[in-house]
Amino acid sequence: MNRLRGQAALMVLAMALLVTACAGGKGGSFNMQNIDIGQLAQNLRGLRAVSESEEIEIGNGVSETLLGARPLEKDDELQHYVNVVGLWVARQSERPDLPWHFGVSDSDAINAFAAPGGNVIITRGMMRLLRNESELAGVIGHEVVHVVNKHHLSAIQKNAFIGLLGQGVSAASGRNQQLVNALIGPTKELYARGLDKSDEFEADRMGVVIAARAGYDPWGLPASLQTLAGMKPDGSQLALLFKTHPAPGARLEKLSLAMGTSFDQLAGGGQSSDRFTRATQRLKVADAR
Repeated sequence: MNRLRGQAALMVLAMALLVTACAGGKGGSFNMQNIDIGQLAQNLRGLRAVSESEEIEIGNGVSETLLGARPLEKDDELQHYVNVVGLWVARQSERPDLPWHFGVSDSDAINAFAAPGGNVIITRGMMRLLRNESELAGVIGHEVVHVVNKHHLSAIQKNAFIGLLGQGVSAASGRNQQLVNALIGPTKELYARGLDKSDEFEADRMGVVIAARAGYDPWGLPASLQTLAGMKPDGSQLALLFKTHPAPGARLEKLSLAMGTSFDQLAGGGQSSDRFTRATQRLKVADAR
C-alpha cells in the first residue's frame, strides 16, 4: 500500500511539473518541444524501480555524507554494543537480511538517523539521554522502520525527480547519469528538513512492535519521548530533532492511541540495564564533567 501511494504521488507530481515545463509560450501556452516524452518516461521508470543493491548503494552515499559532517564516536566497546542490539532488533523486522550497520556519531545533538539499505546512526547526545536498553531498542526500532518502509528512499526519489524536471527534460543526452547522480548524491537537505509527519508516526507505531518482537519493553520508545517532552525545545541539542520530527507530545498521543493496553503484558522486559550502563559508562562520565 505504501509503495502504491508513493508511485501515485510520483505520477501526480510528474504531471504537475510536466505542465509547468510545457508552459513555454506567452500566457502559459504549451510548448511540447520542451519535452522529451520518451526520456521522461524512462526517468519515471528508473525512479520507481530501485533495486535492493541500488538502495544499499544510495544509503552508503547518504551515510558518507552524514558521517562526513560528524564521524563515529571513538569508543569500540560502545560501537560493538550498539551493533549487537541493533542487529538483534533489525532481525525481527520484515527485512532482516539487509546489511544492517549501526553506529554512534560524536555529535552532542540529540537525534538518530537512518539511511536507505540498513545504515543507522545514533548521536552521542541521544545515547546520553537514554536510560536503558529498552529505550535504545525503541529508538533503533523507529529507525529500522524508516529503512524497512523505504521512507527516506521514497523522499530521495521524489526530490531527485523534481531536480530532473527543474533542470529541463528536453535533452535526452546524459539523462541516465543525471538520474543516478540525483539519487546517490548528497541529501543533506532531506535530513535537515525531515520526513513527512505520517512517516514519523508510522515509524513510532511499528517501531514499538519490532522492539517487542525482540523481547524488549515496548514502552521504551514512549519513555524516551517522555524525557524529550520534558526538555526545553529551544536548546541547541534539540534544534534539529524538533525541526525534523513532530513534537514529542504529539507522538506520545498517537502512540498511546495505537498501543492501548495491548502491550501491557510485555512491560518491563529486556531492560538489560547493566549491559547498557557498562557500554555507555564513558559517555555518562564525560557528560558529568
